[in-house]
Amino acid sequence: MEMISVLDISQLKLGEGQKDFYVNRIPSHIAENHSKITRPHKHNSYLTILFTKGSGRHEIDFNSYEIKPGSLFVLAPGKTHHWELSEDIDGYIFSHTANFYDLHYSHNRLHQFPFFYSIQNTPFLALDSENSKKTEHLFRKLLDEYESAKNFQQQLIISYIDIIYIELSRLYLIENAPKIIKSGAYSEKFQQFEELIEKNYITEKSPSQYADWMNISPKHLNRITKTIIGKTASEVITDRIILEAKRRFLHTKNNFSAIAESLGYDDYAYFSKLFKKSSGLTPTGFLKLY
Repeated sequence: MEMISVLDISQLKLGEGQKDFYVNRIPSHIAENHSKITRPHKHNSYLTILFTKGSGRHEIDFNSYEIKPGSLFVLAPGKTHHWELSEDIDGYIFSHTANFYDLHYSHNRLHQFPFFYSIQNTPFLALDSENSKKTEHLFRKLLDEYESAKNFQQQLIISYIDIIYIELSRLYLIENAPKIIKSGAYSEKFQQFEELIEKNYITEKSPSQYADWMNISPKHLNRITKTIIGKTASEVITDRIILEAKRRFLHTKNNFSAIAESLGYDDYAYFSKLFKKSSGLTPTGFLKLY
């Protein structure tokens, strides 16, 4: 079955001696990787993008964001994205694997940053002129170090990444405080739930099974999801399934029935009702909309 392409960091034009980290100016990134990034795709690594000039639109999992100077995006692995950019576009992009970061810091340190608390949190941050310049300076230092051949290069690269994430987290918390899923005991459990869904949503759709894997009761799992995002555990599972269905409807050539089957639904009529209940549109209506 044709699927949305997943771009591995090794497919990018990496610097000498690098295999888990990449940084570039956006015009150079587009020129060097044009054939790989023109169609909607996913990354299996973390991706941070700062636009400093130009305009356009950036679509991430069916949410559309305006691109202008100061637009910044932080994407966790697995999100489908593509963009339309003006010819005068400029900025910076860096990407790294989870292992690259975890080798230097304690495991799951990445999830301490608010934009990585949950896949529900927005990947977008609008920087004002002052903060855009400060962030651009850090990106430039990161690129300079990447292109150098100095001692302790990896250590300095990871330090710059950490500083960027910390500075962005401060701004992110100010701009998105009322809307983000916050860190805490419930959010850690919710994060565990999301990770289990990501690995198993095609073959397992029962909230009770997820609760069992998490060593909690289904009632407590529902309490967690209702507290965190106001939805039942079953609705959270369904949301992930419907998101993947939308991706496959739009970005593959397979028919609706085949896509439903690939997501674990032999009865297409049932799946179509589930899709409409969740999204407000039939699969045909969704495809026409896009």
